[in-house]
Amino acid sequence: MMRRKTNTVHIGALPLGSDYPVRVQTMTNTDTMDANATVAQCIRIVEAGGEYVRIAAIGVREAQQLSIIKKELQKRGYHVPLIADVHFSPKAAEIAAQIVNKVRINPGNYVDKKSKKTENYTEHEYSLELERIHGRLLPLIKICKENGSAIRIGSNHGSLSDRIMKRYGNSSQGMVEAAMEFLRIFEAENFNQTVVSMKSSNVYVAIESTRMLVERMKQENMHYPLHLGVTEAGEGDDGRIKSAVGIGALLMEGIGDTLRVSLTEPPEAEIPVAFNILQACRVRISKPEYISCPSCGRTRFALQNTVAKIKERTANLIGLKIAIMGCIVNGPGEMADADYGYVGEAPGKITLYKKKEIVKRNIPEEKAVEELINLIKANGDWKE
Repeated sequence: MMRRKTNTVHIGALPLGSDYPVRVQTMTNTDTMDANATVAQCIRIVEAGGEYVRIAAIGVREAQQLSIIKKELQKRGYHVPLIADVHFSPKAAEIAAQIVNKVRINPGNYVDKKSKKTENYTEHEYSLELERIHGRLLPLIKICKENGSAIRIGSNHGSLSDRIMKRYGNSSQGMVEAAMEFLRIFEAENFNQTVVSMKSSNVYVAIESTRMLVERMKQENMHYPLHLGVTEAGEGDDGRIKSAVGIGALLMEGIGDTLRVSLTEPPEAEIPVAFNILQACRVRISKPEYISCPSCGRTRFALQNTVAKIKERTANLIGLKIAIMGCIVNGPGEMADADYGYVGEAPGKITLYKKKEIVKRNIPEEKAVEELINLIKANGDWKE
């Protein structure tokens, strides 16, 4: 898999783009005006592994509050890049851009206005609207240049402007065109610290619109990093499955530079899910990988209990692939990609493999986990 080549966007001390790991982020769900609660939640996110934290800046007061939150985080030793999430209020975005490392704006509701027109725009009317939007974006672009802040153009399926809807409908094409209009304005002003996203609660639309955006940017020689996510994915298994499908499909195509898993749960709960998706796609490895069969009537040992024991003992071996197979049928063939194999060969008897080679046969089940650990250590793959 070849990762899509992108520009580098500087977001605090953690650059974003194809020369860097796919970054994991989430968004606080506290009241931004409650600085203590927001700071505490930011810290929980960072300690869970979050690399960027987005905070809602509903209006000017909330945007100003970001300064207090940032200072308190830094006072406690947390220098996580902060992102302001702004809708509707250019003034809030302009204030936030002087404080945080990136500002997210939605082209559907940021400076585009609701229209009372019942008919479609003429070419002239459409052009005039784009000129107005261009002018209204100039202050934010200037502030971001002066302060080294980035911008994410976050196009949402559920909030396209009336102008876009009249021309393209509520479609993936409309989402893409809304983002491209803003990108062209930024490029005209020589601003390239830009990230783009196509978000939808519909997995198909999220994937389709992102693929379409990649193609459109390629046609216009643009190479901006992409933020991935299925918005409003839900909670529990539903949210995890939708996110894994929507985000994973694009990652497997080499698309994506940062992601958020949007769950109806505490934001820190999103972080391990994001890393699990990255690991499953083999895009970013953050833990060991375990290959284990579902078990069947051929299984020769207590498979589920053994998998749990091995995972507990080897959780520190980031990147190592360990296969735990119930029988010889699912053994050597299905675990060909593993570094080490633990295979049931007879009732209560285990065979250990180093890659595809048998190392030791007929180990009593009660001793086999320890023998596996000894084998890993003997081959220099153990890490404390």
